[in-house]
Amino acid sequence: MNSQEPKGEQLCYFFQFGLIVTGKGEREHLTKLFSSLMESQICNFQVIRFIGQRSPITSNKRTIKMVGSGKIIPNEDEKDIGLPARRYLSENSCAYVLLIDDLEYDRTDIAQQVFDRYRKALDIILKSQKYRASVHFLVNMLEAYYFAHAEAINAVLGTSFTDFPGDVESIRHPKNDLKKQYFNFDEIEDGGKILELLDLEQVLDQQGRGRGRGIRK
Repeated sequence: MNSQEPKGEQLCYFFQFGLIVTGKGEREHLTKLFSSLMESQICNFQVIRFIGQRSPITSNKRTIKMVGSGKIIPNEDEKDIGLPARRYLSENSCAYVLLIDDLEYDRTDIAQQVFDRYRKALDIILKSQKYRASVHFLVNMLEAYYFAHAEAINAVLGTSFTDFPGDVESIRHPKNDLKKQYFNFDEIEDGGKILELLDLEQVLDQQGRGRGRGIRK
């Protein structure tokens, strides 16, 4: 999985992926995106924690308070991110944790700081096992990836979208674009149905053509 893995680890034939997510839609339905992978019977995905989005810590007062109390990371990051990840990994040596955040266009300028906050929470708590956890962004929200397989959208909403010709991660406000043809779009109810039909291979292939890389991490 990672070049930093220590030598001598047991050989794994089945992998467990625990998802820590920040969006309600992801909490309810993100595992559906990986259904084709799970059907291969070599891996399983499950949501293990919903945490809500985190922002960079910019308050000097808060930083000073943390340092004064001997804390390196905020209590809520330890409780909501680090400890659940450690507990999940301790149960299975073939398990990995993926922290997945929606990265709205309006937050792209703080993406690195947000990434660093998530990464630090994992590194501090997991220590030598930190290589078994990674941080990923769904760039401009999960809904952007629907546009790589417009047939799935149209089947659920009765719309007439076509596959986005470029990089779907350049779509700034995918929910707004969906609502232009289907005003009552519901990210949980409708989004779940779309994810059931979404072809992951087509999404990844579109990403490869559009930019040469997939979901940001």
